[in-house]
Amino acid sequence: MSWTRRFVLALSAVLATLAAALLTAPGAQAHEERPVTFPDGSGTVPKLRTGEPDLLVCKTDRTAFESRISRFQETLKTRNRTLYERCARDGYRHLQQAVDAVDRPGLTIAILPGLYEEEPSLPAPTGACATLDAPKSSLGYQILSYEQQRQCPHNQNLVAILGKKNLQIEGTGASRLDVVIDAKYRKLNALRADGTDGVYFRNFTAQRTTFNSLYVLAADGFVIDDVLTRWNDEYGFLTFASDHGLYKNCESYGNGDSGIYPGSASNINDGRGYDVPRYSIEITGCRSHHNMVGYSGTAGDSVWVHDNEFDHNMGGASMDSAFPGHPGLPQNHARFERNLIHDNNENYYPYVADGTCAKPPVERGYEQGVVCPQISMPPGTGIITAGGNWNLYENNWVYGHQRAAFYLNAVPAFIRGESAWGKQTDTSHHNRYADNHLGVDKSGTARPNRTDVWWDGQGSGNCWQPDTGAASPGALPHCGARRGDVSGGTDRLVGEPVKLAQLLVCADYNVQARRLPAGCDWYGARGLQRVETQLALGSSLVLALAGFALWWRRLRGNRLAGVATLIGLAGLALDVAGSTLALTPTAVPALALLLSGVWWTLLGLALRPTRPVLAWTTVVLGALTLLDAFDKAILMVPGIPLSPAWLRLLLGVIWVLWAVVAAGSRGPAPSGPDVAPADGTSAPAHAQDPAQADAASDPAPAHAQAGATPAPDPGAGPRAGTGPSAAPGTASGATTPGGASGAAPGSTPGAAPGAGGTPAEGRPHGEATA
Repeated sequence: MSWTRRFVLALSAVLATLAAALLTAPGAQAHEERPVTFPDGSGTVPKLRTGEPDLLVCKTDRTAFESRISRFQETLKTRNRTLYERCARDGYRHLQQAVDAVDRPGLTIAILPGLYEEEPSLPAPTGACATLDAPKSSLGYQILSYEQQRQCPHNQNLVAILGKKNLQIEGTGASRLDVVIDAKYRKLNALRADGTDGVYFRNFTAQRTTFNSLYVLAADGFVIDDVLTRWNDEYGFLTFASDHGLYKNCESYGNGDSGIYPGSASNINDGRGYDVPRYSIEITGCRSHHNMVGYSGTAGDSVWVHDNEFDHNMGGASMDSAFPGHPGLPQNHARFERNLIHDNNENYYPYVADGTCAKPPVERGYEQGVVCPQISMPPGTGIITAGGNWNLYENNWVYGHQRAAFYLNAVPAFIRGESAWGKQTDTSHHNRYADNHLGVDKSGTARPNRTDVWWDGQGSGNCWQPDTGAASPGALPHCGARRGDVSGGTDRLVGEPVKLAQLLVCADYNVQARRLPAGCDWYGARGLQRVETQLALGSSLVLALAGFALWWRRLRGNRLAGVATLIGLAGLALDVAGSTLALTPTAVPALALLLSGVWWTLLGLALRPTRPVLAWTTVVLGALTLLDAFDKAILMVPGIPLSPAWLRLLLGVIWVLWAVVAAGSRGPAPSGPDVAPADGTSAPAHAQDPAQADAASDPAPAHAQAGATPAPDPGAGPRAGTGPSAAPGTASGATTPGGASGAAPGSTPGAAPGAGGTPAEGRPHGEATA
């Protein structure tokens, strides 16, 4: 079998092991919807119509209406009074009634200031709608077909807008808070626009659902303009499998997943590079804050996100390829520029731990600032890319994060339900981070991130701007002046082992089960509670014990080995220190690898005279460790499919077992320097190691005794070359045919060299040939 086939098989085994480990974790929950396809792309972004509305919605309480408009400017107040008079005569009292009255494309519905609870839509389903045959999502709601949504529009939706074309719905107040559509936590969605090409939403608030406030599904053309969403179990805004979309001047907060979620945006740029003809969705002028994450996009393809603010969430923004059932995976071609992404350090996991999130939604306290995180998310992070390709992050202000400004890791394809081996490494490629303002706000005030970059190391074509601060790894590929230019680029198939272990542990989160993984600092683990520190401490203790035992039993008298062991212990101690949250982005981890590499190299050199195979294995382990230090701190080594850490890990396991066996076996005494005394005399008896004494006192093997020659007459002169008893004039230190200086160990003094056995029998009893 060729070495290439062996390598591929070995790599496959590694990936299979990782896959098996990942599959043992529970599946993460996300948006689950009926199977949908992307629009054909023939639509356009709708334009705001400014003429008189076709349909009006208002409440009958004139006193409440006058109170709401009392602060308006006179012109706006007069217009609303005029609309109210008209609405009182021939308008509607509920938005759903007006939507149902839409009988042709291009109509506008105006909602006058007021609170709209849509009472006719609130009751639980009855009759046939209560017994619909449909699959259930992991969260327990039914995944209804479009036909079932039309049959029972209020099973899940407060307001259902199904199949309407070029419909405009706008509030007439002075601000978006003057018109409020409130689901009171009794519906999945406040407004659902399904198959509504050209829909335009403007100037109102939607709130308090068990899933999502404003949902646009399978639309070719939509606008969300000056709309506020808040206090939802999952999303504020959710648009899915849509094209020609525009969010502008929106706001969202208090959501258990993201404020803004353009999921499965139309995948129009698949197969292209950085230069694309257009984007499917544009998001601009919005603010998303105090959510689990400000922006998220599972399969958020071809989305242009610019001039927004994402702040005071757990995470600023995220793109991912981590959830099945989303068309357009893996995620690709998001473009972020000129955004303010700062201070995303909220931590809402304590509400899960203390049982707050286990209460009914109406009792959780969302209005008082409670957020119930629905999926795993590293708090204190600016932009998270979990399995994305061809994304551009340029000219953003990213500052004030307690974890990292940019977070990049790969996601194997089986996570999204694709098992083909050729796809398992198809994420985390060609992501460009350039010309961003890191650790400083717009005024120039320093607002550092703890780490500017966290990357698992997997993927090709990824690059970062040269002026990044603290980073893990310390050496990053740099972006050139032109998009696509990369200096020091790598192409690795698997991420760093310790980082993969962290991701595996942290993924085991479930809000319904109140399960927060122990060992993950995302959920509050610190110090020795963190899995990275536990792994570092455990491996360091094992290596220290194995190395010390080897030195004590075999190399105790060797000065070089003693110095090497002290260096190794220092390196292992630094490895534990460098695994802590505070020191991970510093030079300490690389220094720990450097010292450990020197230890193994020197130890291997000290072992050469007695155990050459183990010696050279130890030297190779040292060289790999030094290469790993270089890879992490100076320059990521190009042209290799795996990090040196993987080879170091594999060889390290073998070395520990070998070192323990070598230390425990019976062998020669630990001696002083590896040079025999100049006069050829043996070491003093009091310096002899107990193990050597044991070996020397062992009786000779039976076959050696049987073949031994009787001792010569005491009066006979000693033979030349028989050791210290050699006759005057013979060369001092002459060797026996067995290669040992002096008499062969275990033979009778004065016996003829090699008598009764082969040269191999001259080895000390119990020593291996290696």
